[in-house]
Order: sequence, then structure tokens, then C-alpha cells
Amino acid sequence: MADADLSEAEKTFILHSVQDNFREDGRGNEDFRHLEVETGLISNTNGSARVRLANTDVLVGVKVQLTAVDPEKPEVGRLEFFIDCSANATPAFEGRGGEELGSEISAMLTRAYSCPSAVDFHSLCVLPGQQCWLLYIDVLVLECGGNLFDAVSIAVKAALFNLKIPNVTMTKDEGGVELDLSDDPFDFKRLNVSGAPVIVTVNKIGHKHVVDASEKEEECTLARIMLGVTEKGSITAMRKEGSGSLDSDSISEMMEVCKSS
Repeated sequence: MADADLSEAEKTFILHSVQDNFREDGRGNEDFRHLEVETGLISNTNGSARVRLANTDVLVGVKVQLTAVDPEKPEVGRLEFFIDCSANATPAFEGRGGEELGSEISAMLTRAYSCPSAVDFHSLCVLPGQQCWLLYIDVLVLECGGNLFDAVSIAVKAALFNLKIPNVTMTKDEGGVELDLSDDPFDFKRLNVSGAPVIVTVNKIGHKHVVDASEKEEECTLARIMLGVTEKGSITAMRKEGSGSLDSDSISEMMEVCKSS
């Protein structure tokens, strides 16, 4: 994912700065960059958010649709993620690079949100055994400046927090149950996202671990782990990337960093 073309001298400088807990932009190893979150930006969605994390820029829109329930889970609603990595975001997304990364982000989000406590999926069921809400979560990566997984997950949670689900009126008649969606823009319900996870990525650079790596720092990363973490510290998903090896002590330390972040 990193596309920074660094000289050996630059890599050495970044490596030494991380070992001294004083990164090139002045942050400590466990410090995040400035984060901006905006919600309610896209009028033709039920919920939306935009997150800017330094040079990383992500836009998320959520649409809701009534659909038939999953026969294997007849009393819950569903989420589906679609990730579009714009070729203008970084040269690495040209060709099929953006598609592959989009599939990886989608798979990680799906795993993170598959935990039953992540979202109240039962509240998304309108008519048990028949109809439920399906949430289409569309993510557009506008610019990539490092730590993309984390930024996307924050934008998704913010968009779900902003989500307005129309209230449904059920009327029984001889033919069954008729569902009537409210068209009143003020007649809606919110989704409880207090248990929704965010992804926290911890990178191993040299013998130290850093969060919120910049594009240059990602170029120097030996290995990294990404965890789906709730505000209570529960882990809902885990992924390891990079050719570097991680011993059990390093993994334990990195997981604790994720939880405390």
C-alpha cells in the first residue's frame, strides 16, 4: 500500500527516529495525527461521513433497503461493504491495485462487524422471518496518505452513527402484512453503534511499534497487525501483513497498544 520512494538514508533516519520515540513529524510512537470527521454530507444517502487523517481522505455513504431475510439468520439485518479506491488517490491504485486493496479492506470490515455485539442486528429486522434492513455501505478512497484501514473504519462508524432509518408501519390484511415506509424526513430511528469496532493498525519498525503510520513509515514497516477493536477493548477481527516475523511477545505488546489506542 505504501508508495513512497525512499532512499536508504531516509529509511535509516525514520528507523532511528522511531527507536528514539520521536518520529519525523514530532509524534511519539503511540500518537495519532490530526483527525477531522464530518457527517451528513451526502443528501441522497441515509447516512454519510468524511474522514481526513493527515493526507488520507475517505468518504462513506450508507443506503438502507428492505429485503428478504437470510434463511439461516431470519431475525437479523445485514451489512454489505463496497470499497472504491480511486486511481487518483495514489499511483499504487492504478490498474488492479485499487481493486485488490478494496477487497482486502472489505474483507477486514466484514470480519470486524461479524461479531454479534458490534451492531444491534436484531433492530434491523422489520418482520422476523420475512423482511429486514440491508445496509449498503459504500466507501470511496479519495486520497491515501498512510493508515488507510484505520481511516476507513472510522469513517464507516461515523456514517453508521449518522444513519437515519425510516420508521416502518405494518398493516395486517387478508393477504398478509403490508409494510409502509415513512416519507417524513423527521420520522426515523438511529442505529446503536456504541459497540461498533474501529480498526487499529500497529506497525513494527525496527524493534519498536508505531500507530497511525505515515506513507513513509509504512515503507519501512517489517510487519504489522490490524485489529478490529471496540471501545470496551474487545477484539472482533485480526489480520497480519508484511514479510517480517512476529514473536508471541511482540504480538501481545502490539495488541495492548491497539486496545489502549
